[in-house]
Amino acid sequence: MATPDLLWQTIRNENAKSEVEREEILANPGFGHFFTDHMVDICWSTGGGWHRPRVQPYGPISLEPSAAVLHYGQEVFEGLKAYKHADGSIWTFRPEANARRMQRSAHRLALPELPVEYFIESLRKLVAVDGSWVSDADETSLYLRPFMFAKEAFLGVRPANKVAFYVIASPAGAYFTGGVSPVSIWLSTDYSRAGKGGTGAAKTGGNYASSLLPQAEAAEQGCAQVLFLDSVEGKYLEELGGMNIVLVYKDGTLVTPESESILEGITRDSILQLARDRGHAVEERRVSIDEWREGAASGDIVEVFACGTAAVVTPIGQLKAADFTIGDADAPAGELTMSLRQELTDIQYGRLPDRHDWLTRLDA
Repeated sequence: MATPDLLWQTIRNENAKSEVEREEILANPGFGHFFTDHMVDICWSTGGGWHRPRVQPYGPISLEPSAAVLHYGQEVFEGLKAYKHADGSIWTFRPEANARRMQRSAHRLALPELPVEYFIESLRKLVAVDGSWVSDADETSLYLRPFMFAKEAFLGVRPANKVAFYVIASPAGAYFTGGVSPVSIWLSTDYSRAGKGGTGAAKTGGNYASSLLPQAEAAEQGCAQVLFLDSVEGKYLEELGGMNIVLVYKDGTLVTPESESILEGITRDSILQLARDRGHAVEERRVSIDEWREGAASGDIVEVFACGTAAVVTPIGQLKAADFTIGDADAPAGELTMSLRQELTDIQYGRLPDRHDWLTRLDA
């Protein structure tokens, strides 16, 4: 059955930033600090389905103190970017994959599944009014954050009958302001990110909340991120607090952990596809921390990197643990790591052909 069209309403922000104010922000936006003038709002209820879609001024959301999300954490979100190409057009990268992942996350959290068409249309509607927030400076973008939560006012452990879907946008500067450089990460052995049968494969806030304490522990150790192991045996690699991990072997094989509690990374999937295109073998399988230690010591593992929407690809120079260290914090970024990062960003910014049809134009 075809998805029915939504009748959109646009309410302009009378207090929108001036061009001067906007350009001052875009000159040094950082990441997640500033937001555009508008946001998308779509309602859902058990009786009315998806309805009342609108673009409205960015601002506070009114909720009852008894709103279900505040008590039971029933919410999911996504993250993707809009890029300005050399001709001034605005594109995003694999939004269908984000939409489908949000559907899977929603299913796991007992939330309604937003149709892919509505997801992509919501991005287009927001860019139609806030497209001037997409900078054309190098390595910059407009970060798009769709999210959905239970807003029904009640206390009781059951799926909510009223849900809200929003999209907000935040200008993003270059993630590595001084150039891409390897980072050190901390191995958490006291905490798990997610358990077997849990919500690890869903993009939901609780997974990130559980990573904050070990992330703080990582910072105390001088590390930029934390790496989690599986919750059953405590020896297999899972993912970082907000990124997937990939190991590169000396024969050119790329290996990434496989687990039902890992979020399926769209950036990771894209990087692995580009590696396959070059003739590299790619394996998604269980990887133990001992395999990494032994492989690094023998020279079999020659590069390690993390990947995700925000930073795209981050080289990992060193893994620190309570009783051992792998790698060298001062080691240069791997050649393949940087080459794959460059190729992916060149596709996203329209500098290379999009041979996999990953790009979707938002301003057309």
